[in-house]
Amino acid sequence: MAVLLQQIINGLSLGSIYALIALGYTMVYGIIQLINFAHGDIMMAGAYIAFFVVVYLKLNIWWAFLISMIGSALLGVLIERVAYKPLRNATRLAPLITAIGMSLFLENGGLMVLGTDIRSYPGGLITNAQLPLVIFGMRLTATTLQLLILAITIVMMIILQYIVHYTRAGKAMRAVSYDADAARLMGINVDNTISLTFALGSAFAAVAGILLGLYYNTIQPLMGIMPGLKAFVAAVIGGIGLIPGAMVGGFALGIFETMVSGYWSSNLRDPIVFLLLILILLVKPAGLLGKNNTEKV
Repeated sequence: MAVLLQQIINGLSLGSIYALIALGYTMVYGIIQLINFAHGDIMMAGAYIAFFVVVYLKLNIWWAFLISMIGSALLGVLIERVAYKPLRNATRLAPLITAIGMSLFLENGGLMVLGTDIRSYPGGLITNAQLPLVIFGMRLTATTLQLLILAITIVMMIILQYIVHYTRAGKAMRAVSYDADAARLMGINVDNTISLTFALGSAFAAVAGILLGLYYNTIQPLMGIMPGLKAFVAAVIGGIGLIPGAMVGGFALGIFETMVSGYWSSNLRDPIVFLLLILILLVKPAGLLGKNNTEKV
């Protein structure tokens, strides 16, 4: 039981990062039904922005979070305006191919500009001490970084829920996701609303990229590929297009991964994750929190 609880603690910290990335996927899909495969690479860009802020500008990690979120948000809006907006009325396949192309462009552009070297954040940015925990009389351990990752994720999710449900921009986002044409007739600027969605999702990806870089103590230009794909799996598991679904899917996937690594083999972690995606699509295509909607034609 102690080993099980310890793996759950480890899984929550990893799942928190997946949940933050999955939120960007699910927000964009909820608005324009597009899987933005460049989202993981925006996360990579956010991690590098933070690295340059702390290494060259000599600012602390909290300034790095803020500047990285702003920079990634601007990058997300730029990608949306250049790559996706001109295809707004195209067939569903065209934006999907463009998203894959944009992902490859960012990855290879990152390799050309940043090089292939693996870099690490400077030590001492965040205290990472071992903290003893006692749960049901069992002694467990968690690091301050793990608790910080979980706390930041929860705070970010609360902020997003507030924006979506209690602000004018959030109401516009919900209206556009429900019916973009009707929202436009009601005076909502659909293009600006979509850009705002990309900005928010990209800012969340930047936070995830920094946390991932701190968690594994490495960043490199291709770091967004696998976490981005796994976050997409998390969004599908929870119910793509649903913000609570992204949260549930991220936490569930993180715990599932640590269980596979702890009780079986870390080499089988990635194949089993994608096998889980196939099973979910076969058994419950709408995800754990999603509902199958019947459409009349």
